[in-house]
This record gives sequence, structure tokens and C-alpha cells, in this order.
Amino acid sequence: MPKKRILNFNYNMVTIKGHQYYKAYVQNADEKMVIVYGKTIEELCQKVDDAQHRSEEDAKYRYAPTVKEYAEKWLLMQSANVRTTTLIDYTSKVKRHIIAPLGHMKMTEVTADDIKMALVPVSKKSASVFKSVNILLKCIFNSAEDSKIIRYNPTRFLSTKGGGVPQKERESLSDEQVEKLLDTIRDLPPYVFVMIGLYAGLRREEILALKWDCVFLDTDTPYLLVRRAWHTESNRPIIMTDLKTKAARRDIAIPERLAECLREAKAASTSEYVIANDNGEPLSYSQFKNLWRFIIVRTAKPRIAKKKVGGKYVKYTLYPELGAMAKNNGKVQYVLDFEVTPHQLRHTYITNLIAAGVDPKTVQYLAGHENSKITMDIYAKAKYNRPEDVAPALADAFAMWNA
Repeated sequence: MPKKRILNFNYNMVTIKGHQYYKAYVQNADEKMVIVYGKTIEELCQKVDDAQHRSEEDAKYRYAPTVKEYAEKWLLMQSANVRTTTLIDYTSKVKRHIIAPLGHMKMTEVTADDIKMALVPVSKKSASVFKSVNILLKCIFNSAEDSKIIRYNPTRFLSTKGGGVPQKERESLSDEQVEKLLDTIRDLPPYVFVMIGLYAGLRREEILALKWDCVFLDTDTPYLLVRRAWHTESNRPIIMTDLKTKAARRDIAIPERLAECLREAKAASTSEYVIANDNGEPLSYSQFKNLWRFIIVRTAKPRIAKKKVGGKYVKYTLYPELGAMAKNNGKVQYVLDFEVTPHQLRHTYITNLIAAGVDPKTVQYLAGHENSKITMDIYAKAKYNRPEDVAPALADAFAMWNA
């Protein structure tokens, strides 16, 4: 004999259009009472259960966290599984491109249109940044869906393909450009930074974290160690021993030209850092930008500049002429007819190793590439991009056909 169900609600009988129904009241998520009907007690019980469950679910979604709250929680959860350097990258992109436009909204309120609108400014960034932000959005909202914080996932149809500004193919500096650059900045603050980039191939974050305890200049073969990385948080420098990858930790022999440059720099240094500010501390992000401006302001390339008009700074396009002196600084002459980026120094180093016949695995080690594909892509472009270099190999390959 089936057990009789014990009811935890009150009900009564009502007649509607000649038919009798069981009637009960249930409180919804707004704390208002709603009516449910059933032709039988069993049907009424089921409807009461369903209504109470919906009320609990509605309350759960109603008090869902904001995008800011959940994104920060997601970042905290990732801290147990990813490298510190990776987490720093995640945090920067989440704060700038996800929390900034969406952080005030509840996770349950975000629509697919909101996501698309947030990605509009990101689409003007590089293709790699655009792809990364797309992936981070999907990860955050997928996690919220798995935890039943949201019913609908607005990133469901988000694609990581396309979007963003395609990056220009990296080009190394020619020998003539290298000498022109070094002659231009020889007595200026970025000189040592540029020398390390060109002759040791370190990444920007590796150069700015380099200490003299990792520079050995009095051995038969001068060398330096890559053991630290520079990052910034709210413009403050952070020096870490957790590198980008395991492959980034390496010992690099350096040519005498760089060794001599570093000996002079060390003799004049009062800091434990090779590149330091006036207080002997590592550079902040804004200080590094100021360091690099010594190169930018000497480049005869159109660029956006600022000038003060009526007490306010306004932007305008500057068109420098090669050989001319800067109007606002009589000590600055536009002498560089090519642009230079910090990463271009490293790319030039790698290309020069390849051109000198260094085998790919050694290049991979010296460059600190974890993935050999990165090295081989550069290797192929550097070694086989000129017809005159490939022609002899082709002649040998097809010699039998000409017999």
C-alpha cells in the first residue's frame, strides 16, 4: 500500500466553470504569493514543488555576482594552475577588456550583444590580443555556466577566429640600420638596453630585470644569465624569478662588443640593476616609455604628438623631415629613417645567428624559445627568403634533370 504524502502547504477546493480544482499559494522569488491549481492532490503537489524550485532558482540568479566579482574569483581560481607570469597577463587583460566594460553588470544580465560591444575596442588591438580576450571571456562564462550561476551563456557562439589588427611581419634591422641606430643613441640612456637586445637577444622583460650578479665579464668567454623577468602592476615594477617558460632560463655567451659596453656601464653604475632609474631601482612602465622616446623622437616617421593649446593638450600628426631639427627641441635631429621596436632588437639577434650558420637547436636555446616551431618559422624566412640564396640549392636539386 503506497505511503500517504505529508503536505507542507495549505490548500482548499475551488470551482471554476463547473470544475473542481485544488488550490494553493506559493511564494515566488519576489516574495509575492502566486496561485497554483491542480485537478488532483498529486498534480497540485507537483506544481507546488515546481513553483518552489523555480523560486529558489530565480532567487539564486537574482543574487548572482557581478562580472567584476566573478571575473576576480575566476582569476583567483586560476592562480593555483598557471604560472605567475601567465596570471599577470590574464589579470591585465581581464581588468582592461572585460571588467572595465562589463564589470558593473550581473553575470545573469549579460547578453551576446553586450559581449560584442565590449569586443569592439579590442578589435582595434592586435590579432593576438583579440584572440586572448575572446578565450578569456569564454573561459569565465563557461565556468559560471558549469557552476550554475548563469542559465544562458552569452559567449556560446563567440569565435576566436579573425578579428583584431593583423600584426606586421617582423623584419630584422640591416647591418647599416644597426650602426645608424647605435651611432644615434651612443651617449643616450637607451644605449645599453639596445646593445643587450642586439647582441644577447633578451626580451624586454629580461633586460629590465637583469642584475649585475648575472653578468660575468672577466671570464675567458663573457656571458650572462637569464634568471629574472620584469613586469609592472599599476605602473610599479615587479621583478620575478618565475620566467615566461622553462626555456627562458638560459646562459648566453656574449660578443666582446657587448662585453666592453657592459664593463663601461658597470663601472659607472651605482645600482644592482643593469638598467635602472635615478634611484637605482628597476624602471616603471612609464619610465621605460620615456627611455624609448629617445629613439622615437629621432625617427623621421609620421606620428601622433601633443601640443598645448589654450591650457589643454591636443593631439596632432607630426611629419618630421629627415635631417631636420625638432622645432620644440634644438638638440634633437631626425636622423633615423626607419622605425625600431624593442622586440625588433631580439628579432635581429636571432636572424643574425641564423645568417651566421648557427644550427636551429642552438638558436632555439639562445632565444629561449620553448616551441621549436617559432624558431623554425624565423629560420625559414631568414635563410630562404632571398632567391640568390636558394638558387644554388635548386640547381643541385634538379641537376639530374638537366643531364
